[in-house]
Amino acid sequence: MTFGITFSGGPTALLELGGVRLLTDPTFDPPGDHPIGERVLVKTEDSALTEEAVGAVDAVLLSHDQHPDNLDDRGRAYLATVPLTLITPSGAERLGGTARGLEPWESTQVGALTVTAVPALHGPAGAARLTGDVTGFVLTGDGLPTVYVSGDNASVGLVREIAERFRVDIAVLFAGAARTPLFDGAPLTLTSVDAVEAAKVLGAAKVVPLHFRGWGHFSEGPDTLREAFDAAGLADRLVLLEPGQRAEV
Repeated sequence: MTFGITFSGGPTALLELGGVRLLTDPTFDPPGDHPIGERVLVKTEDSALTEEAVGAVDAVLLSHDQHPDNLDDRGRAYLATVPLTLITPSGAERLGGTARGLEPWESTQVGALTVTAVPALHGPAGAARLTGDVTGFVLTGDGLPTVYVSGDNASVGLVREIAERFRVDIAVLFAGAARTPLFDGAPLTLTSVDAVEAAKVLGAAKVVPLHFRGWGHFSEGPDTLREAFDAAGLADRLVLLEPGQRAEV
């Protein structure tokens, strides 16, 4: 069976697998400024999908709730309309409602899918004290491809830990090398070169990047991703979508 993915923009995509519909990190606000403490994150592109266009979903896979490029105002309101939001335990406490927190390596069933939370680090070593807890997810099911959704993770080392436990067929990687003044501008998500390394580590047949366009603090875009995968001889693994585009993998 195939895996369907529709890219909305930023970290937001509709995933379809085994009859289950999942939405990653919902962001629906129009372009503009999003203050976060003393900093401002700037959304530069409109989301291709509206809440209505997404339609009914079985769950939201939310890497974290602390930053507006992963959960903006309309995205936060959208959570009240869905039956389940999977996130970190600390995030579930903050969100309430239908949010359920999963510890790393903890699993739950969503329809035909087993969803397992996997570790993520939103920046360099020690970043969690400032960026907070973040999670990724692995989706498995009988007769289905295994899909890894990285969330805002910058650590290839953690990807290695995930590869030790799962044989991943499709990797949905939050890339873009997000940078802010935190940690002297060190990347808070995977660089394009790191995305290539993650693909190699996982042995994934296909890689679908998210989180590489639509916000001003993403420092590497589609061209950088193409160049990195081309240089590594892995261009055939890369599935690079335009906002609003759907692919079956």
